[in-house]
Amino acid sequence: MSRLEGLRLPLARLMAFCLALLLCAAPLLAAAPQEAVLAGGCFWCLEHDLESLPGVLEVESGYSGGALPRPTYRQVSSGGTGHQEVVRVRFDPARLSYGTLLRAYFRNIDPLDGGGQFCDRGSSYRPVIFTAGPQQAAQAETSLSQAARELGFAPTALAVVLKPLQRFWPAEAYHQDYAKRNAVQYNYYRWACGRDRRLNQLWGGRARSDSPWLVKPDRSNLRKS
Repeated sequence: MSRLEGLRLPLARLMAFCLALLLCAAPLLAAAPQEAVLAGGCFWCLEHDLESLPGVLEVESGYSGGALPRPTYRQVSSGGTGHQEVVRVRFDPARLSYGTLLRAYFRNIDPLDGGGQFCDRGSSYRPVIFTAGPQQAAQAETSLSQAARELGFAPTALAVVLKPLQRFWPAEAYHQDYAKRNAVQYNYYRWACGRDRRLNQLWGGRARSDSPWLVKPDRSNLRKS
């Protein structure tokens, strides 16, 4: 064996060892899952609409926004707790950006209605984006402006509130995956509530989608209300 051939064998082993280290380290280098907490009316519907997005790992229904610890559905729906029905979305940022998630969120709600959503009325159903840190807050502001432009309104006309997240409280077990476990009741409720009719009226062909924002360059005719 020549000296050159003798060097090739250790070099090949070294390269294989380095490759194995890279493969083992890849999962550790992957971006950690992120979370978003969003209120948009009935959490059954928002959970159902967001959990199918590529990159979403889990969606859990719950409550946030108020000071009452461990709130129940009865307490929140009765009003006075300050909580909204929300969903907590765990997602892979390598597959789904926070901005894309917010596009899907906006196109699954009525951002002009601050008194509730669709047939569900009251503050516990109003639309809120609960932000975790300044980066989410800045992206939420940008998304709100883009949603307003797509709808032809000034940002001040939108009723979506941006609030710092304090704490998420999981809802009762019977609320989780409600659309999957109670398909007949859920589909009837959604139809009777007029959710999809209103979404189609507002967003047209982009309703319920995460497609890029529709850019309308002429801002001279934006409505204020």
